[in-house]
Amino acid sequence: MGMFDFLKAKKNTASIAKDRLRIIIAQERSTHGGPDYLPLLRRELLEVIRKYVNVDVDAVKVDLVKDGEHDVLDISVSLPEGRAATA
Repeated sequence: MGMFDFLKAKKNTASIAKDRLRIIIAQERSTHGGPDYLPLLRRELLEVIRKYVNVDVDAVKVDLVKDGEHDVLDISVSLPEGRAATA
């Protein structure tokens, strides 16, 4: 502890917590590899596809792929052999 420590401006705990939260959110987004809306998009696509075809929960895959400087939404749907409608 220095003699002039009292002259330094202290950061309040709210701003420290906000900075830490920003770091955590940025890290989470980078580790999951995609925006927050991808799980919701996957669920909604599955609901729409299930209106017409019986598919498994794991049949719909949604990924965000980098193609140069563009982001490409890659959607893959595994359809069953006998496409029986559910409606």
